[in-house]
This record gives sequence, C-alpha cells and structure tokens, in this order.
Amino acid sequence: MLAVNAVTSGYGALTVLHDITINIGDGEAVAVVGANGAGKTTLARAICGLNPARSGTIVKNGTDITALPAHDMPKHGLAIVLENRRLFGDLTVKENLILADRTGRATRGASALFSWDNVCDLFPVIGERMYSHVELLSGGQQQMVAIARALLLQPDLLIMDEPSTGLAPKVVKDILQVVAQLRQRGMGLLLIEQNVGIAAEISERAYVMALGRIVHEIGKGEWQSFLSDDRLVKAYLG
Repeated sequence: MLAVNAVTSGYGALTVLHDITINIGDGEAVAVVGANGAGKTTLARAICGLNPARSGTIVKNGTDITALPAHDMPKHGLAIVLENRRLFGDLTVKENLILADRTGRATRGASALFSWDNVCDLFPVIGERMYSHVELLSGGQQQMVAIARALLLQPDLLIMDEPSTGLAPKVVKDILQVVAQLRQRGMGLLLIEQNVGIAAEISERAYVMALGRIVHEIGKGEWQSFLSDDRLVKAYLG
C-alpha cells in the first residue's frame, strides 16, 4: 500500500528526516512513535506532500507520489488528519465537510467508501452540530469533524497525526472506538503518536523514531514485550 524508501526531508536548510524507510501493507495499521522533536510530524507531512522529500521515494499502490503536491494525494487514496486539524473555523461543520465530499466524489465517483450517513453514524455529534460554526465546537468535536472530513476524501490509507493531543480521556476513547470500526472495514492506518499506550492499542506494529531516524521496529506481537522493557521505553521515548 505505502512504501517510504530512504526519504530525507526538512525545513529550509534544516534536515529533519534522515533516510527514513517504512512500509505499510494493504489494510494494515502501523504506528510511528517517539518523543517530542523526533521528526514524526515531519514524516507525516513529507508523505502527504506538505514537506517535499529531498531524496528517496514515496510509493503508494505502485505509483511514485514523491513529487506530487498535497492536493493530489486524495487521487491516490491518501488523507491526513493533521495535529492542528486545519479546519475552517468560520464555516459550519456542513460547509467544511462539503469541501471534502466534492473532492472525494470527484475522485472515487460511484465507488465512494464513505457517505454522509456513514460519518454521522461514526460521529453522532456531527449530525447534531451540522450547522454550527467549527470555531464554536470543543476540541474533541473539532477532531471528530477533522476525521470525518478526511474520510469523505475517500482514502484507503488514513494518516492521523497525534490524534489524542489535548483531548479529554473520554473523547480519546470515543475516537479510538471509531478507529476500531475503520479497521474492521479494512482501512489502512498510519498513526503518528507520542502516547505509546494508544499506539499499542490501535496498531499491529510500529516504528520508533529518534532525532529524525528510525531507531527501532516493533513487529507484530512484540508490543507487550516492548512496553514491559523499561530500558527500551526509556532509551527510545524518554
């Protein structure tokens, strides 16, 4: 589904990512974990074309998307929920979702994976607040709108950048339940997360980042042994 091969990226003269290689199979849930400043968000942005790769390749379903701009990513089944959400606060929930729905249907047409009814079933609050301005919603409600908007782009791979940041435990639990439903539908997932407990709950395996490099891999069935080894957790996550 996604192959990131020896990717280097950064900001201006600053190189943040150093030869990053990760792979995600069809319908697989993979996490990238690490302490603050490890380069996790920069990796997510590089994959989605927001911070272009300086070297290396990014291949999605056999197509090289390395040099494509961010607005072309939905055509290749890729959507991202950014940590800062990037919603239009002065527009209503419905208006925010319409923008994504138009793009998603233009891309997928009759093969659309998610409808308005689907996202309202996943997030009942969206139906209740459809005509509310986004800036008036709580942080948790805004996160739900951001995820719904990403789903209406009709991706087969969803990238979520720190989805638990700043949210109440009850809201995080609700979002994790939605993610579990998406996983049951075969949605591929790349989770960028500092909270290893959440990452372990959602993902099958993980890559650990430090100082812009992949320093450890957690394979399938290895989450528990990793979390129970205090030396590993302290060494890689602080």
